Amino acid sequence: MGYADKKITILAFGDSLTAGYGLSGEDAFPVQLEAALKARGHQVQIINAGVSGDTSAGGIARIDWSLADKPDVVIVELGANDALRGLDPKGTKKNLQVIIQKSRQAGARVLLVGMKAPPSLGTEYVERFDPIYPELAAELSVPLYPFFLQGVAGRAELNLNDGIHPTAAGVKIIVENILPYVEKALPR
Repeated sequence: MGYADKKITILAFGDSLTAGYGLSGEDAFPVQLEAALKARGHQVQIINAGVSGDTSAGGIARIDWSLADKPDVVIVELGANDALRGLDPKGTKKNLQVIIQKSRQAGARVLLVGMKAPPSLGTEYVERFDPIYPELAAELSVPLYPFFLQGVAGRAELNLNDGIHPTAAGVKIIVENILPYVEKALPR
């Protein structure tokens, strides 16, 4: 039985941006992404492994049990809370590396999703944080979607009142932008 006949399991492993903070269940990123992939003919099931407030260190603590479902693909979307807390980017990079390696060891393909540090943290921090995603992608040869909030960050009409979490319309834009990257990560 080839992958064309098998439902592909995708683990959306992240923080509140993945979990769907402040949104109804059907508006969360994993649900909208699954619907978009199915509309394009892919037989997929997406597991929402987003935990609000999670850091990359928290991700390490839960990656093993999250991989118990034996996903074919893992979308790694972590680091926003590390940046918001001003955590050392070197630690974030190391944690993401462990999550990617564990996912691969479990037999999953990985799509790394980049994040950018808020400018309010200062130029020096941004210059240390933002490059960790492209560096990891190059070092580990994993595909990278450069910035999860591309086209949504900083646009009040696409974010909840907190200015951080996307609305359902914001998630729709995220899904449209990331869809080609997810499709490329699917097993053939």
